[in-house]
Amino acid sequence: MQLGLTITSISLQGAEALLDAAVAKSVADGKVMVIAVCDAAGNLKAFRRMDGSPNLSVDIAINKAWTASSYGFPTHGWGAFLAGDEGVRQIAHTPRLVTFGGGYPIMIDGQLAGGIGVSGGHYTEDMAVAEAALAAVGLA
Repeated sequence: MQLGLTITSISLQGAEALLDAAVAKSVADGKVMVIAVCDAAGNLKAFRRMDGSPNLSVDIAINKAWTASSYGFPTHGWGAFLAGDEGVRQIAHTPRLVTFGGGYPIMIDGQLAGGIGVSGGHYTEDMAVAEAALAAVGLA
């Protein structure tokens, strides 16, 4: 009988590599962003707020990372998931749940290891930064 469970989680070194890659993409695109990385339990692991980024983006980035790490799929997937099912749509009232783009799960060896959230631009720009960060560290 197995009584324990091994959980894969993003390391601090891995989280910082994601932040560095996200900032590099933001700078290349001429944007200022807020980037958050949560671990497998949804706790904030690492965070970076670029100079001049919007204050509102702080909580949004953290909540995008939390949303992605809490359920294991990108924040932009929630709209389709919630559409057409009144019972399921009630989850949209969950505090911290973000249902637009910019949050992605971090998968390591097929296991959910955390989430990355980016905010500061249009959600498509946020998505591009998060995708670039994941690709830069070999997680895309």
